[in-house]
Amino acid sequence: MQKRLQNYIPATSLSQVLSLLEHDNLVIKIKKERKTRHGDYMLLPNGKHQITINSNLNQYRFLITLIHEIAHFESYKTFGRFIKPHGVEWKRTFQRLMLPFLNPEVFPNNLLPLLAKHFRNPKASSDTDAPLALALKQFDEPSNKTFVFEVPLGSHFRLYNGRIFKMGKRRVKRFECVEVKTGKIYLFNPNAEVELINEENE
Repeated sequence: MQKRLQNYIPATSLSQVLSLLEHDNLVIKIKKERKTRHGDYMLLPNGKHQITINSNLNQYRFLITLIHEIAHFESYKTFGRFIKPHGVEWKRTFQRLMLPFLNPEVFPNNLLPLLAKHFRNPKASSDTDAPLALALKQFDEPSNKTFVFEVPLGSHFRLYNGRIFKMGKRRVKRFECVEVKTGKIYLFNPNAEVELINEENE
């Protein structure tokens, strides 16, 4: 476990993370990229608990995602199976587990104020926190992906499944975009990652 995790999280966080994982019935698996999630937690039929994390995450996003999923495990153990997945019990557990990591030995100084603000009321996904998501993205490997909120009005973009959309106006929290093939309107989260289609490539 130690050798596997040390390649994915900040070195200064390793010992504390390992202490959180000292459970005989908790299994950690590192998966190939999944487009719809960074990680997940589930109770397996054999009674063990499993956490999976995408292998392509940068070390800071990996750590946040791992603690997010450990918080699901801890809140299940403490409060039982009938709590809301991202309800108050999970939020408080996530805050408690994450607090020791929120220091400059683990995270870069430019991330700390954004993390402090985010963890006053953590959301189901850090991707819904636009400033934090953008700040975390700077540590990703270079790619052709961009956030929906960065796509210019009227430009075209492609989803991972190949569907092409035209960028529209912003509603209250989401962007109204038209699927080119069908003409149907869809609402997009500002932090959805898409591939911008340059004019010369259309």
